Amino acid sequence: MKRNIIMLLATLSFVTPSLNATAADKSMQNVATGKIASQKRISHTLAPGRVSSRQDVIGQDAIDSTGAFNTDALQLGSSKALIINQETGETLYAKNTDTPTPIASVTKLMTAMVVLDAMLPMDEYITVSEADIDRLKGTTSRLRVGTSLPRAEMLRLALMASENRAASALARHYPGGMSAFIQAMNYKAYGLGMLHSHFVDPTGLNSNNISTAEDLVKLVRAAYEYQEIRQETTTASQVVSINGSRNPMNFINTNALVRKGDWVIGLSKTGYISEAGRCLVMQAEVGGQQLIIVLLDSVGKMTRIGDANRIRKWIENSYMTARMG
Repeated sequence: MKRNIIMLLATLSFVTPSLNATAADKSMQNVATGKIASQKRISHTLAPGRVSSRQDVIGQDAIDSTGAFNTDALQLGSSKALIINQETGETLYAKNTDTPTPIASVTKLMTAMVVLDAMLPMDEYITVSEADIDRLKGTTSRLRVGTSLPRAEMLRLALMASENRAASALARHYPGGMSAFIQAMNYKAYGLGMLHSHFVDPTGLNSNNISTAEDLVKLVRAAYEYQEIRQETTTASQVVSINGSRNPMNFINTNALVRKGDWVIGLSKTGYISEAGRCLVMQAEVGGQQLIIVLLDSVGKMTRIGDANRIRKWIENSYMTARMG
């Protein structure tokens, strides 16, 4: 399988022959083979004695008389949505799941995996430069040009606070530079079976970064295996001392559900550009179930949060009904 993947990758149209650094070749090999250095892999298996029938997984209220999912019981504002039981693979809810769409800063989960797969020193300082300024959307950043932070800190800010300059700096400091990093993102996507996804930048600001809800479930599954990604995406806030700044800066998580603290969230990433709408992907425990939740193209700043809370209520009510029944 790996041999077939590597052979096919060599023919992909977006691959260029310019990647010639030894370190870059090693990083690409790690991506293609799925090799991860320090990350602790974890997996979910069905606990002994746990019932795995459709009705017991999602509850009686979520199933109609034919045994099919009663999706009418859950009305979401997101135009594309997918809810998967992480343990069983069961689809609990699906809405326009195979439609390619821009994914905004959800992209940064892929960015983080490529950075970590490269096994670069996480204590090495990298510096924000003029090249990291967003000239496409004109977004601002608290990381001024000249800011120098350890790679681990840049990764934290890219994931937790969705700092675009941090993500860009991480990609620029990859062996072979930005172009090699983008290639590695697409290699990784292919290796994960994300066949309807494509990446052109590490931040998600470019609307040509596209994926589907189905592919993003694969992305979340893969990212969940990285302890660093789980930790940084579920950190509510972080105070960072930045060179040239008189006072430390407090960065907060872009997901209000993480900051609120009444969810059990194992991984989280938000995203927004006008072409993508409001996006949210999460791994979370709801009603005793480990779920992967993908919400894309929500209109309104709080719609994705409202959708997440509606999902939780639907699952918990259904789960309780099943328990009582």
